[in-house]
Amino acid sequence: MTSPAKAGGAGASAVLEVDATPEGEAPEVKTPAGLSPGQLMWRRFKRDRTGVVSACTVIFFFVISLLAPVIQSVYGKDPYTLYGQDNIELLDEFSIPTGVFGGVSGEHWFGIEPILGRDVFMQLLYGMRTSIYTALVATVLMVVLGVVIGLVGGYYGGKVDYWLGRLTDFLMGIPSQLFFVASMPVVVAAFVNPDEETPTGLRAIAIVIVLSFLGWMGLSRLIRAATLSLREREFVEAAKIAGASPWRIIRKELLPNLVTPILVQATLLLPSTILSVAFLSFVGVGYVEPTPDWGRMFAIGADIYEQDPAYMFFPGVAMVVFVVAFNLLGDSVRDAFDPKSGR
Repeated sequence: MTSPAKAGGAGASAVLEVDATPEGEAPEVKTPAGLSPGQLMWRRFKRDRTGVVSACTVIFFFVISLLAPVIQSVYGKDPYTLYGQDNIELLDEFSIPTGVFGGVSGEHWFGIEPILGRDVFMQLLYGMRTSIYTALVATVLMVVLGVVIGLVGGYYGGKVDYWLGRLTDFLMGIPSQLFFVASMPVVVAAFVNPDEETPTGLRAIAIVIVLSFLGWMGLSRLIRAATLSLREREFVEAAKIAGASPWRIIRKELLPNLVTPILVQATLLLPSTILSVAFLSFVGVGYVEPTPDWGRMFAIGADIYEQDPAYMFFPGVAMVVFVVAFNLLGDSVRDAFDPKSGR
């Protein structure tokens, strides 16, 4: 007996596609071809223009943030040099960029930062790199924790499910934003003395730990509910009768049938995690100077928006486009896996 994930393409193999032909001619019958669930999903996804455009936008952001060092070598600027201090013509007497729209020019494409005079374009590229890949690592850990705890609780049930459920309920009752702000200094202080400067790598690890600690519960609840339904299906009972171990049943029978909700929730979880990373830096407990970060750019812009509103334009537009594109991508992936879910 096979699981639904393994037999999903059986129905598609029996469909004959008939091409429309002029009247009086015999219709051309195509040879039926079996399609796997993944192929059907990909076919539906390619028809969704919104999903394709969103996927291209998301891939573009990932690629340019990954290639930030290459772009830096071609562009000839870096995110740390104080160009406004080296060239007094770039800043006025109030340390505000001269020129049009925050100092936009052929030399500085997105202008320069007020007061310090760093290049905004390189700050944005490296800030995207910092925020996106920190959130990506945190999201992977959230997904792993949520899937493992949800599978174990849903499959074993009983006391295991009860205590895991109570742990999930307790963590869901903690105010996440307040916990992030309060716990970040505690986590950092556990490894670094207060009079020492915290390495950027250690801050990244602390941010990932803090975000992962309270980010897996929603996915765990979803996986648990799906597992409770799947464990009563015939293919699971057949595996038990055949003598398969619980680990093999979870890995070979249950997990393949949970790929759809896992992928959908992961695509929806990543943009919210990016916003959380930016929030920590914005309030001063995440990344700090001189590390480029989206949230740190917003924090600087919030202090000088009256004098230089142009500084917030490029990071703000970039974040809105990325988050909206990722949310639309998550909706498109969900509809491609389950067309009825969008109705």
